[in-house]
Amino acid sequence: MKLFNQIRQPMICGLALGVILLASPAIATDTTNAPPKSDRLTTCPISRYQLGEMGDPYVFVYQGQEVKLCCPNCRKDFDKDPAQYLKKIRAADAKAKN
Repeated sequence: MKLFNQIRQPMICGLALGVILLASPAIATDTTNAPPKSDRLTTCPISRYQLGEMGDPYVFVYQGQEVKLCCPNCRKDFDKDPAQYLKKIRAADAKAKN
């Protein structure tokens, strides 16, 4: 039993450290402190519904780009092919600047 406790204690400490590191905000967030690029689309790039039509838009930051979706359910579609939707967002931003 004594040997079992000696083996188990380092395992538990290692597991706790792993959980702390994974939950650390410094790892999970962008540390550049640069403000995200704004999303100028007025419609959801996935469903094409007008933003605000179904309540407040679902807003998050993906790789330094603000993304606005009509609802949280569209996030799983965004995550399947983010490049496709980021292209639409950035095209709207370029159009708004011109």
